[in-house]
Amino acid sequence: MISVGIDAGSATTKAVLVKEDSSIVQSIRSTEFDFVSAAEKAYEDVLGSAGIGREEVDHVYSTGYGRNSIRFADRSISEITAHAKGVHHLYPEVEGIIDIGGQDCKVIAVSKGKVTDFLMNDKCAAGTGKFLEYTARALEVPIEELARMALASRSPAGISSMCTVFAESEVISLRAKGYSKEDIAAGLVESIARRVAVMARQVGLKRNVAFVGGVAKNAGIKAALEKELGISLNVPPEPQVTGALGAALYRID
Repeated sequence: MISVGIDAGSATTKAVLVKEDSSIVQSIRSTEFDFVSAAEKAYEDVLGSAGIGREEVDHVYSTGYGRNSIRFADRSISEITAHAKGVHHLYPEVEGIIDIGGQDCKVIAVSKGKVTDFLMNDKCAAGTGKFLEYTARALEVPIEELARMALASRSPAGISSMCTVFAESEVISLRAKGYSKEDIAAGLVESIARRVAVMARQVGLKRNVAFVGGVAKNAGIKAALEKELGISLNVPPEPQVTGALGAALYRID
């Protein structure tokens, strides 16, 4: 069976093709303002890389923020279910998942790949990739530099606001007070870690936790979360595709 999962996220669209020998092909594209076009292009990417025609694909499943707009998918499934299945495939012993994407944050408790509880922050951008994007802009640095800067800090600045708009103003105020960019960056990632840790504790995550989503690529956030939770986090080689992988595996595993 050949199956494709497409995760239509707010910032990026991911596609994963699972071949008959269980090997996978993946693609990550910017969503921009067109879920349908991004999904089509990501789908064509994996088909082309695998040397497979559309007629050879048995199932296409969509997930993510724009999943219902992907008309060529056979079925759409929830992001929570998709991430649980994808992470379980990579880490069979996993008991919890922290997923921080472009616009939301999800904390999921799982048992043998099945969701047992979850919390989701999708009402504001606090603690998400968008939050990091705005605060990096206030620091006048590329978002990719935030992790390096945060890890270099020895005295993180205190960040009291998690509202994206107010946090941006607070960053500017801290700069005016003479705080270094490194200390402000460290304060930002620590504030995100504290917020996510509260959600994790509410769901009961204690061990065997995976960290996925685009923000999982930020080593500063990972380090701050591990310190806050007192555990080591499993981060997949490509943490952005676990939802698409789980969607692709929906009818296979």
